Amino acid sequence: MKIADILTPECTQHSAPAGSKKRVLEYLSHFVADKTQTIEADTLYQQLLAREKHGSTGLGSGVAIPHCRVSGCDEIRAALLQLEEPVDFDSIDDKPVDIVFALIVPDEQNDEHLQVLSSIAQLLQEDDNLQKLRNADSNEKLYQAVTVGN
Repeated sequence: MKIADILTPECTQHSAPAGSKKRVLEYLSHFVADKTQTIEADTLYQQLLAREKHGSTGLGSGVAIPHCRVSGCDEIRAALLQLEEPVDFDSIDDKPVDIVFALIVPDEQNDEHLQVLSSIAQLLQEDDNLQKLRNADSNEKLYQAVTVGN
């Protein structure tokens, strides 16, 4: 799986608004829903919140991968946000998050969900990749930082 297979330039945003974990998830839900005809923002927000109640998706090193399965989602979708300011995400290392890579998966694709999630987590644990993402100063450069070579 290549990142470009699930992430589009339109679903990549540099300097996304932050404020708090819930605000990031709310913004993310509307951001994704605005780009698709099949996912409703409120449904996505509730699913992301429900997933966070099972345990934070903050991986550490300033990265979070909020993810969920959603009815109405017709294919695996992703969104990448570089936050304008880091927020507390209850990460395992207690560091605030500034890189959010969301994964939205159709209800029935459990195995694919876990495989893609694992690939993204591996990618975002490499210091070189994180540095490229943090150095990006536009939507286009952010998208290229995560897709070129991946």
